[in-house]
Amino acid sequence: MDERLAFIADHRRGELGMSALCRAYAISRKTGYKLLTRYRGEGPTGLADRSRAPHHHPQAIPADVQTSVVTLRTAHPHWGPRKLRARLQRQHPAQSWPALSSIGALLRQRGLTRPAPRAARGAPRAVTASTGPNDVWTIDFKGWFRTGDGQRCDPLTVVDDASRYLLGCTVVAQATGPYVQRCLERLFRHYGLPAILRSDNGPPFATSQGALGLSRLAVWWIKLGIQPERIAPGHPEQNPRHERLHRTLKAETACPPAATRCAQQQAFDTFQYVYNHERPHEALGQRPPALVYTPSPRGYPTRLSTPEYAAAFVVRRVRHAGEIKWRGEPIFLSRALTGEPVGLQEVADGCWRVCYGPLVLGCLHADTHALHPVA
Repeated sequence: MDERLAFIADHRRGELGMSALCRAYAISRKTGYKLLTRYRGEGPTGLADRSRAPHHHPQAIPADVQTSVVTLRTAHPHWGPRKLRARLQRQHPAQSWPALSSIGALLRQRGLTRPAPRAARGAPRAVTASTGPNDVWTIDFKGWFRTGDGQRCDPLTVVDDASRYLLGCTVVAQATGPYVQRCLERLFRHYGLPAILRSDNGPPFATSQGALGLSRLAVWWIKLGIQPERIAPGHPEQNPRHERLHRTLKAETACPPAATRCAQQQAFDTFQYVYNHERPHEALGQRPPALVYTPSPRGYPTRLSTPEYAAAFVVRRVRHAGEIKWRGEPIFLSRALTGEPVGLQEVADGCWRVCYGPLVLGCLHADTHALHPVA
């Protein structure tokens, strides 16, 4: 500013012509005349620096496109740029939509997003990989909470691991085996049977007493031809897809909770439809799970099958206390197996393997009267 004011003062004195004056200040005649014109029109403030930003941005997002993005984000406040863009492309394929970075910048400008904390990731334990729908279903309880009227709410969720399809999200009256079985029966009749059903180690999926922690619910699965699979105790990160679903479920339906359990179930039903049929999933190529999932070809049977054993097995039926009689001594197995047949097969001299269907419960040795776990 000092140099510009000095230039104006020297010009007003008239000692030098414009060409000589501009050479003395090392500027072009065009710049000299521009400064002079601004000074005459605005005074000393006209000599200040002005913004060099272009008046027109050729790459700016059109107003109607911004409105579409913001409207969809408002309807689904937990969807990020990838899901928003995929959904808009599917709704209006002829429209040219902005890049993900541009959508992210737009959301930040409108105050519709904030950076999420980065969570530490651990190496998950190896579990059965699902290659197609109904290879593995996962089941878990979303942590209970109270609705607005003070009632306890226990949501039970069941997910197909391969397609991420949310098969069921139900508020059960009690988190016990009979209520869970009732919910699963409805899903089995509608979608068929999976090959594996994965859960944690809490009740009613497992118990702390008896061989392999079998519960009555797990025994029912085995009789249906479903293999129970459990993650390691205290390691929910071994079931990451289901845990991630619970985080989304809580954010979109229970923050804050609904006024009643009935209203909460309605919120779950709406979420289930949107999650399955509308919400793009990044792991599925931004397709919703409904475009990937297909029902199981194994239908729900009219009657349960009882495990059968080859001729090499000795069959014993479990008594009411969860025991079998072996060589004159009671051997405790599990109360969940009461009334069920188990098979014993001699695998070495004095060592017998105890099985229930496809599961090896443990081993019996000639010198002991208790079931030993198998490594």
